[in-house]
Amino acid sequence: MPQELIQTQEERQVQTAQALQVALARMIELPLADLRERVENEMMDNAALEVKTDDNENPEEHDTEPEEDDYLTDSESSDLLNDDELSDYLSEDDVPSYLRERKDTEMEQREAPLTYGRSFYEELLEQVGEHDLSTHEQAVMDYLIGSLDNDGLLRKSLSRIADELAVYQDIDTNEDELERLLHVLQTFEPRGIGARSLQECLLLQLGSPELRSPYKPAAETAISRYFADFTSKHWDILQRRLRLNDEDFKGVIGLLTHLNPAPGSAFGEDMTGNAPTVMPDFYLTVDDDGEIHISLNDDGLPELRVSPAFRDTVKQYSGRTRTLNRQQSDAYVYARQKVEAAQSFLNLLNRRNQTLHTVMRVIARRQRDFFLEADDENLLRPMALKDVATEAGVDISTVSRVAASKYVRTDYGTYPLKFFFSNEMSTEDGNSVSSRKIKLALRDIIDNEDKRNPYSDEMLAKLLNEQGFAIARRTVAKYRGQLGLPTGRLRK
Repeated sequence: MPQELIQTQEERQVQTAQALQVALARMIELPLADLRERVENEMMDNAALEVKTDDNENPEEHDTEPEEDDYLTDSESSDLLNDDELSDYLSEDDVPSYLRERKDTEMEQREAPLTYGRSFYEELLEQVGEHDLSTHEQAVMDYLIGSLDNDGLLRKSLSRIADELAVYQDIDTNEDELERLLHVLQTFEPRGIGARSLQECLLLQLGSPELRSPYKPAAETAISRYFADFTSKHWDILQRRLRLNDEDFKGVIGLLTHLNPAPGSAFGEDMTGNAPTVMPDFYLTVDDDGEIHISLNDDGLPELRVSPAFRDTVKQYSGRTRTLNRQQSDAYVYARQKVEAAQSFLNLLNRRNQTLHTVMRVIARRQRDFFLEADDENLLRPMALKDVATEAGVDISTVSRVAASKYVRTDYGTYPLKFFFSNEMSTEDGNSVSSRKIKLALRDIIDNEDKRNPYSDEMLAKLLNEQGFAIARRTVAKYRGQLGLPTGRLRK
């Protein structure tokens, strides 16, 4: 049978992420405390990285510094008091008042209480409002959330929870209903919440539709069928069982090790609901002329540079690599690798800072009225992730990472950046309002209602419509649930 070569053309869409983009995304996600640890680890691993001091300052190395921006100011960080300034005085009474005030300011900036924030329970309760549950189901879901451990896992048996609901809450339920509602809870963010074991926790995260990776099927197989080999780190055995080559197996392990075994830790606090102490990533101030100034919080982060000794070694040998002996060649290769890695890390830090500055500037411009008028929530404009991404010239996933993990300290308190994002809705006259403004109006109506005869959701929708907010009863129920407010019957 004759053979012939046939050339065909096939269109395929393949999405790949460069290593630099992945590294930058991970760097952006890091909160300040974790970034400090990352910098310290990098310095330990790379001898070519060193802390820049006054006596080793080199003006040629400023290429890794962030660019100047007249919208930003670093006056806050430059004015902070160094502990060494206090050492010249014998006692605290001898310290001049202006130095003590500067020291107090420094301590306030290092640890600022979270002004706007919700507990673990409140974050999950808000997501309950996104599901069409009956009053009975909402009460059961409420108890399920309250039964989670601080790491977000459920270690009580469903039979025990059913008994507790009957005894303490006078709620009649069964294990089948609890199982069904638990599956609903396990779709909440962050993924892994409500898992009853580490294995189930990892599988829930791998099952997220937002997780797109070519290694996902093999990773799910590793956890579902060979979990003991994974937890025991029997990598050779696991690789043989999965029948993967070295490169693919490395990708599977990389995916698995980036899963969160304690998804409840993503909320940054435990189930007690105590207000967390957060380290702000930005400082935002408004001067007397109404100008907004933003600075990055670099407290505890050393100023780094590439070691001149390593640079000199590379320059010394780079022009005559063919004449080097074995020892000189090894020294040259080692120094060059370390210098390149150090420069890449510094550039990565620089790009991180520039990206954070850019995103925060856009948020400040869009929410300018809020920052100028004593942080009045009614002045918040509708703002979506894609709006900020378009104006900042970055990918929407970058804005999502910044908003999910960063905080800004203003003159009136500390806010998570996600506080400034809200959906856009229209009033009857066609103007745009944020969903947050509608929630404020809803809360105000409920706070001032007659508690002996509270409003139904239908009546609340009617009252909001009278105020110009075109909103349906179903949306009222959703917002009421997100505010943690019960139905009218339970508000009596």
